[in-house]
Amino acid sequence: MNLGTLFLKSISTGVITSEEMAWVTKHQPDFSRVEEATALKLGRFLDQGLIQLGCRIGVSKSSTT
Repeated sequence: MNLGTLFLKSISTGVITSEEMAWVTKHQPDFSRVEEATALKLGRFLDQGLIQLGCRIGVSKSSTT
């Protein structure tokens, strides 16, 4: 998993899963300065309610609109 990708996915969906949060906390000591800043921003978005802790419901790739 990549923190940048996780951040963008969370921003676009408005959701972060508990497994993803566990990954962030587990790998926090290994983050670069940029990743630390990204993790802090993710935390602020959670605090502000812009991102919710929950689950994502996937969309089937075979469905069309």
